[in-house]
Amino acid sequence: MKHRVRLRSDLRAQLDDYASRLGVPRDELEAALQWMFEHDVAFDEDGVYSISSVDIESRIENPLAKRFYALLKTEIPATFVPLYGKNWVTLKDRWLRAWEQAYNILINKIPSHHVRIWWLRAGGAKIGKGSSIWRNTEVLGVENLVIGDDSVIAWHCQVDARAGLVIGDHVAVASHVLIIAGTHDLTAPEFWSVSAPIYIDDYAWIASRALIGQGSHIGRGAVVTANTVVAKEVAPYKIIGGTGAKIMGERPHDLNYKVGGKGLFTLFH
Repeated sequence: MKHRVRLRSDLRAQLDDYASRLGVPRDELEAALQWMFEHDVAFDEDGVYSISSVDIESRIENPLAKRFYALLKTEIPATFVPLYGKNWVTLKDRWLRAWEQAYNILINKIPSHHVRIWWLRAGGAKIGKGSSIWRNTEVLGVENLVIGDDSVIAWHCQVDARAGLVIGDHVAVASHVLIIAGTHDLTAPEFWSVSAPIYIDDYAWIASRALIGQGSHIGRGAVVTANTVVAKEVAPYKIIGGTGAKIMGERPHDLNYKVGGKGLFTLFH
């Protein structure tokens, strides 16, 4: 299997640090990493590093590679796809997917903020005080969704948190925004999944019909203008838009406001 999730770290450049954390010599860890590349545990695509997004830890035969994989998993803010079988992790995953589909088909249409947020939190989402997800917005990977305080995701969005989605405080995501954490390997006949976590920091504003792609990191106070496609790091306070998501300006650095995701008219949201 070559389903994979991208790491933010540069594995080769940070081997000394990883070796120190694992308490092993660098050359031993380097050999273990090479073993991981050869056995589809880790992947190096022109300096972009990934690890298996299916939790194969129990099947890794190399003891140091197994420990290294376990450490690298902690860098991904998401639960990994389990090895399916007659076991508890499979049952739990199937239950979560059913809970999630019930939300997307039925619950997200109920005109009650409290019911919708309760359902998402019961499925494992971490949603802060005063934050709101409006009606008719779909959520995938509910257990990997993290939203801070006083943030809003508006109507008719698709929120894909399967590889991890971390949204900060006072974030505004406008209607019809797509947040997509994964794609597929277009060069492979097997259609392997390729994904990466998404981070949207405090005070960011994602305007209508923008698409936030896998691996994006929208910095504090940044703005992604309408109909813009982003799949990269956006520096704090920058306003980006147009073809190539180019810098168009900059916001003030002393932002201090509330989005107001929850209030008198929450019923209608």
